[in-house]
Amino acid sequence: MRQAELTDSKPRLGRKRDDSRDPEILDATLDVLAEHGYDGMTIDMVAARAKAGKATLYRRWPSKPELVLDAVACMKATTLDPQSLPDTGTLRGDLIAMIKAPTLRDAERKLKVMAGIVSMIARNPELADAARDALVEPRAALNRIIFQRAVDRGEISADVDIETLIGIAPAIVAYRTLLLQKPVTREFMISTIDTVVLPAAGVRPS
Repeated sequence: MRQAELTDSKPRLGRKRDDSRDPEILDATLDVLAEHGYDGMTIDMVAARAKAGKATLYRRWPSKPELVLDAVACMKATTLDPQSLPDTGTLRGDLIAMIKAPTLRDAERKLKVMAGIVSMIARNPELADAARDALVEPRAALNRIIFQRAVDRGEISADVDIETLIGIAPAIVAYRTLLLQKPVTREFMISTIDTVVLPAAGVRPS
């Protein structure tokens, strides 16, 4: 058998998929989702934002829901490490120490992404858990630690409803960001802590 025939008879492997651009594509997905919502978002928009070919996206994510779920899940990976939580000795000090410019921007983006996928969740309720795990639970878990510390040192009563307390500030921020279309500043967050969250926890203003 000639060498050419031997060569032709060997199985030909397809081109290996390059996953190195996945983070850029998923980040672009979140941007488009936050700006246009799930229904307004298209694969073309994401491809253009990520400067990637549409075929590249479809090879990796055969459908829009799969792309969106991967993008939302990747937000969870950027969550703060519980070991890095501030420990100032007071509930007010800890809550204020958590207010940082990148954190505020990240929270605002997550809210817009959450608003963007509401229609998708309405059609697929089973996706609500995945969205909550990626967008809500990571920050809630950190706040539970902060409030539990306050309970442990006797600063607030052990009878307080921690789950309700950790939902107060996010609810106010969501209302301000999504309905009032106003920015969430450090000053606004400190005011919310002092006038709403701490009184709700039974902490008297100093």
